[in-house]
Amino acid sequence: MSHPDCRLNLRPVGTPRGISSHGVGASPGDKKSKNKSMRGKKKSIFETYMSKEDVSEGLKRGTLIQGVLRINPKKFHEAFIPSLDGDRDIFIDGVVARNRALNGDVVVVKLLPEEQWKVIKLDSNDKETEAPYESDLPEELPQQSLKGCNDSPDVIIEAQFDDSDSEDRHGNTQDVLVDGVKKLSVCVPDKGKEDPVSKEESTSMSQDTRASSEKFLQKSAKVVYILEKKHSRAATGILKLLADKNSELFRKYALFSPSDHRVPRIYVPLKDCPQDFVTRPKDYANTLFICRIIDWKEDSNFALGQLAKSLGQAGEIEPETEGILTEYGVDFSDFSSEVLECLPQTLPWTIPPEEFNNRRDFRKDCVFTIDPSTARDLDDALSCKPLTNGTFEVGVHIADVSYFIPEGSSLDKVAAERTTSVYLVQKVVPMLPRLLCEELCSLNPMTDKLTFSVIWTLTPEGKILEEWFGRTIIRSCTKLSYEHAQSMIEKPTEKIPQEELPPISPEHSSEEVHQAVLNLHRIAKQLRQQRFVDGALRLDQLKLAFTVDHETGLPQGCHIYEYKDSNKLVEEFMLLANMAVAHKIYRTFPEQALLRRHPPPQTKMLNDLVEFCSQMGLPMDVSSAGSLNKSLSRTFGDDKYSLARKEVLTNMYSRPMQMALYFCSGMLQDQAQFRHYALNVPLYTHFTSPIRRFADVMVHRLLAATLGYREQPDAEPDTIQKQADLCNDRRMASKRVQELSTNLFFAVLVKETGPLESEAMVMGILNQAFDVLVLRYGVQKRIYCNALALRSYHYQKVGKKPELTLVWEPEDLEQEPARQTITIFSLVEVVLQAETGALKYSAILKRPGPESSLGLEEEEPDAEPED
Repeated sequence: MSHPDCRLNLRPVGTPRGISSHGVGASPGDKKSKNKSMRGKKKSIFETYMSKEDVSEGLKRGTLIQGVLRINPKKFHEAFIPSLDGDRDIFIDGVVARNRALNGDVVVVKLLPEEQWKVIKLDSNDKETEAPYESDLPEELPQQSLKGCNDSPDVIIEAQFDDSDSEDRHGNTQDVLVDGVKKLSVCVPDKGKEDPVSKEESTSMSQDTRASSEKFLQKSAKVVYILEKKHSRAATGILKLLADKNSELFRKYALFSPSDHRVPRIYVPLKDCPQDFVTRPKDYANTLFICRIIDWKEDSNFALGQLAKSLGQAGEIEPETEGILTEYGVDFSDFSSEVLECLPQTLPWTIPPEEFNNRRDFRKDCVFTIDPSTARDLDDALSCKPLTNGTFEVGVHIADVSYFIPEGSSLDKVAAERTTSVYLVQKVVPMLPRLLCEELCSLNPMTDKLTFSVIWTLTPEGKILEEWFGRTIIRSCTKLSYEHAQSMIEKPTEKIPQEELPPISPEHSSEEVHQAVLNLHRIAKQLRQQRFVDGALRLDQLKLAFTVDHETGLPQGCHIYEYKDSNKLVEEFMLLANMAVAHKIYRTFPEQALLRRHPPPQTKMLNDLVEFCSQMGLPMDVSSAGSLNKSLSRTFGDDKYSLARKEVLTNMYSRPMQMALYFCSGMLQDQAQFRHYALNVPLYTHFTSPIRRFADVMVHRLLAATLGYREQPDAEPDTIQKQADLCNDRRMASKRVQELSTNLFFAVLVKETGPLESEAMVMGILNQAFDVLVLRYGVQKRIYCNALALRSYHYQKVGKKPELTLVWEPEDLEQEPARQTITIFSLVEVVLQAETGALKYSAILKRPGPESSLGLEEEEPDAEPED
């Protein structure tokens, strides 16, 4: 979607009908200016914000509601905040009701009178009840952190399934489809089409409707205060001249049109623009700029901004990437001299002698790392030593990053502000200087390293007999990739040829490493099996990995990243360590522990989805995380059709899931709220990735205090919570940036190497379009009937199931037109092809062959439980 033409006499985008557009023709932000056409003072478009005192009082009394604003990027006049009761989200209709708040802001809203609430026609096929969000894949679910960056030609950038991110595959964020069922089945309008039901019909309410049932209404509200401006107020986009060359504005301002349509268009002073922009505007038609909003007055439809910089050509990877980082507030600047002065100045650095006296020495043990082949920041290592009684001493050894970050130092402050490394397809924006990330802290092989370890005595079944926490020194004997470890697992009795393995220190043999991997794998399988017996949930989704040309930086190809036993091995022991540390720090510091909770899914959305599945003939039990996991596992076989259907349902069930959140234990009174829904455990934290997450550094300091290595923490719970909130915000932004980076590379790939063909499965049907999950690439796309060579198409419901019948125009006049029936879970063939314009691509349905004229859905297999 692009912004409509910005002629000054048009009603501005997103302004509800009937609302005046005063202020467009006058100098923005200047209330005293006059305009001849307006004959007088400009009239306010937006309401004045309530006072802080009134807001505070209203929140206490419950007459006002606080929440994070989410704006629908496909229909940006629609916005939502979560409902306090977990029911359907509260609807905010139009830019005026949004009152200058931007996506992600924490806002305070006031409910409108009931007669102004949105009416939902539950059996309609052309109305959206909640916001579909921009991401093709929900943010916490699809892309895992990339723990390696591209430093060699034609290298595969892998999705990093790191230690503790498994729990976040179930977390939802701002950028998911808020109401999965209505979006996926029957209630989404077609983009670019006039809705058959008018806007007035959808938002006005008859007496009969109100009387019949409250569930047909969606609470609606208006923003009365912005509590916290979480949005960066920065946007990437292009510059345009104003349409009215005779206006006063034309001589003073250009119009900045953001790429993200959730951001308003912005007046930019011409003095900020390139000198020849007014005389040669076409020269800049494809130039990306960054603009920052500096003001947005009550009497102006558009914000006032300042151009920050020119990025380069739209559609090119580096300018687009810099724009993404800037929009999401990622600090990618070089570290200052004050920060770098905090690092060891004498290089090469060696471990001080006193540390050998104060730490347990594991340098002679068989310790090794398992990471993506491209990883440079090696946070974690593993060891597994057989004991005489058939048990094992298993160690998880984590880089002792807190040793190098003095609390309160400039280095500590910048890490606390960044809170996370940000992993893009082609590079990483590190939380810490590279000397720490890649050298001093990274557990590189055959080098003495400071670590913080959790050591267990485990039975072969994974039962914990003993547990020890402490500071250690290790010397990793080798750097295994996931592929190396997988090869060892798959060939338990074969000797792996030396040329297929990385260098191994002479003190240890490849057989010793191989046996340790096998022992860890066997224990991990038991741990994993027990976790799911105990009620854990896993919602894995398709994730893309790219092959990138080192010379050009362009993607050469991509594939779905395969999550294998070697990934699962590492994951199980990292989860075990995180849970163990959570219990340890909470027992010692019940008011100051930094923990991680995962709230249960949004009830209304989950129930709607269960009802939808029931209509599709798929009974689902969602009474607990474990029961949902069993429902997803037992519903499907392992044939192609069943696996595709499982991918679609997994995608659907990710949507009601909420974000996992860091929190300070002293800030929540009810310990039941500490629980982690997806892992189904009472306490959890992040301990295993301190090189790239500041939360883990905080947890290391708490554990050190617990063990008497340092003084007791003196921070108040609310101070810890503020840092936890920042970690949550930056983590969410980081996930979104990762997702946009993947989207960017995939769009470039389609443009450079497309068209691309793939099987896809239908996951939602509308009256003039349908949504598919493209199975080869894991992207969701909407296919429009009017873009196909159809003679006609017809939408209907068969029982409660939506169905589209497509009648194809015959290629040969003598042929009969082919009929194709599209239902939920139909398998179809699609073609992804680049569109004209920067980095957009569309999905087109392939014409069916004669043998598939009735659709490509296959006979449903018997619902046998998986082994």
